[in-house]
Amino acid sequence: MQVYTGKPPGGVPEKNQGMRVVLDMSEGLQGHNITCDNFFTSYRLGVELQKRKLTMVGTIRKNKPELPSELLKMQGRTVHSSKFAFSENATVVSYCPKKNKNVLVMSTMHKDASLSAREDIKPQIILDYNSTKGGVDNLDKVTATYSCQRMTARWPLVIFYNIVDVSAYNAYVLWTEINQQWNGGKLYRRRLFLEELGKALITPKIQRRVRPPRSTAAASAVQKIQAGPSTHASNQPEMDPVDTGSGKKRKRCQLCPPRQDTLHAPVICNMFKSSRHKDRSNAARGLFDPPLLSRSLDLLQA
Repeated sequence: MQVYTGKPPGGVPEKNQGMRVVLDMSEGLQGHNITCDNFFTSYRLGVELQKRKLTMVGTIRKNKPELPSELLKMQGRTVHSSKFAFSENATVVSYCPKKNKNVLVMSTMHKDASLSAREDIKPQIILDYNSTKGGVDNLDKVTATYSCQRMTARWPLVIFYNIVDVSAYNAYVLWTEINQQWNGGKLYRRRLFLEELGKALITPKIQRRVRPPRSTAAASAVQKIQAGPSTHASNQPEMDPVDTGSGKKRKRCQLCPPRQDTLHAPVICNMFKSSRHKDRSNAARGLFDPPLLSRSLDLLQA
């Protein structure tokens, strides 16, 4: 992964940045075809990739100096017509999908002017480009289904979220390819995999945790994980040491003003009170305790 952080400190824009990025990202590959957007595609890039035994297919911008002028002319062109230009290393096609509009595609993989038998008579170069260009879009689609991304103004966190999403999906692809019978027939296998992956990642951290969390529900979950599986069978059902209150809606403190609605607390004396009112509630319980009140009245009468 390479992060574009803008112009270098000198302020001079980088030349041939698209070609440099593709060459860096394809380092070590051989025998593959690379599909590029028009920001990256150039004749020079195709030549450099051929030296590495790689081919290239991609749309190309009309302002590239290596394009012949005959491919750019639209006057007199019929709809669904194609014009080809060949060189020793590359093939360029100009396809006219509608009136006064053309699409330019360069390829170092195709060496002929083959056309499809479809109604629109698209060249085979464009069909191959369309069938392989959606890799990035499809990855963005599948990672958005189950994503850990959150709203943030810090760009390093955005990159970290993307790394986690892509890594989790790559792990899922590898796992299902090796274990093809795992949860076979279920349509939500990826969700099950992510749940198991999350548990496997956080369990060692929770087991090493020394200080319990403040929330009673989180503290109960940490205690269960740290205790591990039960070593002896018991006929008595296990009771949770802490009432987590799961399934009940959390309520705000009944003594705090509305502007402090973020304060939540457990039940004290059948009331929801935050920790700042704990001493007050204990004092109130002692003041209105019935046995203590009866003894105080006896002393006053005596």
